[in-house]
Amino acid sequence: MTRSTERHVLQFCHGYDGPFLDCARQYASLFMGRGYRVTTVFLTGAADAQVAAGCESDEVLFMEFSSKAIRGLKLDAIRALRKIVAARTFTFCIAHRFKPIYIALLGTSLPVIGVHHAFGDYQRRSRRLFAQMFGKRLSLLGVSDAVRDDMRRCLPGWAPERIATLYNRLNTFTLQKQLLPAAEARQALGLAPDAWIVGNVGRLHPDKDQATLLRGFALASARLPEQALLVIIGSGRLEQDLKDLAVELGIAERVRFLGQVPQARLYFKAFDVFALSSDHEPFGMVLLEAMVANVPLVATACGGAPEIVENIGILFPLGDAERLAQGLEIVASRDDYERVKYEVLMAERLEARFCDYAVRKAFWQLPMVTALTAHT
Repeated sequence: MTRSTERHVLQFCHGYDGPFLDCARQYASLFMGRGYRVTTVFLTGAADAQVAAGCESDEVLFMEFSSKAIRGLKLDAIRALRKIVAARTFTFCIAHRFKPIYIALLGTSLPVIGVHHAFGDYQRRSRRLFAQMFGKRLSLLGVSDAVRDDMRRCLPGWAPERIATLYNRLNTFTLQKQLLPAAEARQALGLAPDAWIVGNVGRLHPDKDQATLLRGFALASARLPEQALLVIIGSGRLEQDLKDLAVELGIAERVRFLGQVPQARLYFKAFDVFALSSDHEPFGMVLLEAMVANVPLVATACGGAPEIVENIGILFPLGDAERLAQGLEIVASRDDYERVKYEVLMAERLEARFCDYAVRKAFWQLPMVTALTAHT
């Protein structure tokens, strides 16, 4: 088999559900103008032309394994990846989440940059031993400092530069063009044009802690604008429990559960404030989406959220409904000058830290990346 003489980067993804398709796009965009061809490989998920286009990669391959097929030793996936690597001259591999990292290290001799999107990935002793075994070829990225620090605690013997942060990010210019204006977004969602809307987007799951959001809204409601509404977009197993809680708190008439809304981020201009009540969110992409829409932020002071919200929004302790209520009241009381001031601060934060350009620059300055590319 003839091998290409071009420089290739392998991006190996678990799947393309939820936010992970855009993660593939984000990492492919890092190599724009750098003289590398990016081959993105999805371990699970059926071949899909729209997914392939959304990756913005030079080549997209679908292994099409089921979740069941990649349990245990994953020998078929290892063999399949070896065939892909044999036909191309890859410089290194970027692998998202633990299973792709595992397969890439066992199936190739490439240096691997493992990207972790959640807490606790190295709490298992077996995973720590595996990482140590391949420590010479493996470097790690967390999507926030909080995730990075969690990995550093689990792998204390690693040099700090081997476990770094690379933030998730948005193509802010594209999203700004796609956003519906406030009036159109409200009409599409069935919301009153004169309402003052607290927005929340996420699964109805204990991790998202919308129960505290409901309690905080109830506490603040008497001091919010008369037409204040709490709008929750998302579905999940807690839907009925949360609806029952709204009735118990006496706010059922002021809460709208809209269920799953496709491309919900396009409707964020419908909100007057965005509230995130999540329990230790590893990053909080919805916060960036709200920032692009110039929506003020109120969020829990845990996980990756403080890295986004610090000094540009309001943070409250996890589960503290009273402090959440105070945050909503502060946003509601802002005058035009304060609103504009925070819009400017959010735009500056996006440009400095969370847009494609800023993260691309940060990526190529990482010691792990400069070491891998110094001689290619």
